[in-house]
Amino acid sequence: MKFTKMQGLGNDYVYVNCFKEKIENPSELAVKISDRHFGVGSDGLIMINPSDKADFEMEMYNADGSRGEMCGNGIRCVAKYVYDYGLTDKTSISVETLGGIKYLDLTVENGKVSLVKVDMGKPELEPAKIPVVADGSRAVDVPITAGGKEYRMTCVSMGNPHAVVYVDRDVKELPLETIGPEFENHERFPNRVNTEFVRIIDRKTAEMRVWERGSGETLACGTGACAVAVASVLNGLTDNEVTVKLLGGDLLIQWDREKDTVYMTGPAAVVFDGEWPE
Repeated sequence: MKFTKMQGLGNDYVYVNCFKEKIENPSELAVKISDRHFGVGSDGLIMINPSDKADFEMEMYNADGSRGEMCGNGIRCVAKYVYDYGLTDKTSISVETLGGIKYLDLTVENGKVSLVKVDMGKPELEPAKIPVVADGSRAVDVPITAGGKEYRMTCVSMGNPHAVVYVDRDVKELPLETIGPEFENHERFPNRVNTEFVRIIDRKTAEMRVWERGSGETLACGTGACAVAVASVLNGLTDNEVTVKLLGGDLLIQWDREKDTVYMTGPAAVVFDGEWPE
């Protein structure tokens, strides 16, 4: 099986062109290929498929084999792959995901995609649709007890569920390997949850670390950065356009309130091409 390893701000996946390759058991393959000691090493597996609803379909699996609805860094890499590897010559494309059809604009330099702007769609704030167990029409700045400690969280779905938690210290000091699983597997999240731990720097800048369901801590999470931007506006902490600083780099996020859609702009890069033996 031929594959390409790609990364968006260090959030790395193994990409397979399923116009040419056939994968019988992607969930099992995702577990094997993601292993950083005995496999290729990645946060999961992403298959690029034909679609009868959009230009392409992104089928995503986390490192534990579970199916993922949407990945902001992953979809930017899909856009780079289909252009750089000759599956399309268009610089505006649509990609079908379990989180809906997303529309992407590609910036091309010297024949290669350097930046991708993604219309991530409308942020979902209704608790039952995120899903999260919470009273009221929105879960904004609500209390949650995890690991014996009380936190305040704001919940948003950007195609997958996110809990945004604000802290008043350097996020790099947080013991994410301890508190991350407490949120991921909390009883208030029926489908588990991705959790962003955030410190606000100023009205236009936030920094975050993320614990992703099924993958653990990753260097970046595109949908998580979008959730942080939305949550920060709802809590009155930032403007509608904010630079979100992740361990792997920066993403520019804009919540267009008139259109009620979120735009994410960031890079995508090829790490290497390879073959996976059976």
